[in-house]
Amino acid sequence: MKRYDVYGIGNAIVDIITEVDHDFFENNNVEKGVMTLVDEKRQLELMKAIDMQKSKMTGGGSAANTVVAVNQFGGKSFYSLLVAQDDLGKFFLDDLKYNGVDTNLTFEQCPPGHTGRCLVMTSPDANRTLNTFLGVSSFLSKNHLDEESIKNSSIVYLEGYLVASPKGLDALKEAKRMAEQSKVDVALTFSDPSMVKYFSKQMEEIVGASVDLLFCNDEEALIFTGTSTINEARQKLQQVAKKFVVTLGANGALIFDGDTFINIEPYKVEAIDTNGAGDMFSGAFLYGITHQHSFAEAGKLASLAASKVVTQFGPRLETSRIKKLLVDLSKH
Repeated sequence: MKRYDVYGIGNAIVDIITEVDHDFFENNNVEKGVMTLVDEKRQLELMKAIDMQKSKMTGGGSAANTVVAVNQFGGKSFYSLLVAQDDLGKFFLDDLKYNGVDTNLTFEQCPPGHTGRCLVMTSPDANRTLNTFLGVSSFLSKNHLDEESIKNSSIVYLEGYLVASPKGLDALKEAKRMAEQSKVDVALTFSDPSMVKYFSKQMEEIVGASVDLLFCNDEEALIFTGTSTINEARQKLQQVAKKFVVTLGANGALIFDGDTFINIEPYKVEAIDTNGAGDMFSGAFLYGITHQHSFAEAGKLASLAASKVVTQFGPRLETSRIKKLLVDLSKH
């Protein structure tokens, strides 16, 4: 039996979550609805333009949110990361420890510098726009991988955001190589439409001949495959992924389990913040398939969990809400 259900690697980012109005984006020259990498000066400029008193700080990072969710559901995860030896770095590591996620470094081993942070701007239409300053996370490399933990995992989960960094890209390639050598399944999330749009070549390098499991949303699927409909996209995705999940927002999700296409019905809710919905979907789904659930069952659990996330601000649920979610689902 493997020690870990999921081994994740990604940018370790502290989220600063805030609300903005529709005019904010045009007034401050911000591309709405995507993740944009910025330097520290630019991020500080934007932080001056918002009401920081009404903002909330939380642990973030796409793959980090996913492995935390796996643990909250009752699984066990490992996470490769890089934070600085500063207050935000300690905050991030303490948060992972609280959630039972094992990591590759202690606070004493962290380098000097600034921990990555992400300004999460939520607009009245529940859309989320990210401006990310990576800090020391931009130096995350293959040296931060733990090969023994990869060997002792059921699935290695790769965060697509890392393709934007040469060192991060090398780390993803090496993690995939280690996993394949040890016959460990490899899952990849595209992470954001901007990663597929602006780093398509790098993303294709990671996909390579194939990945065992791909996570993406409908926009990412269309961009990556160069198609105009989901039906066309799903046919092309079969050429690069043995199995895949395409989330469709308020319309649920489409899953391919290697043999059959499965439509996952949505749970109707009033969304106020979509930040982290995809991360939660991945976490719940990965928990499901590593705990004897079928793809259809895991998809139903993931859809329900993601529907709960979008009704609040922030990318994670309290563990108590997840436990109640599992109880409610078992009754039905």
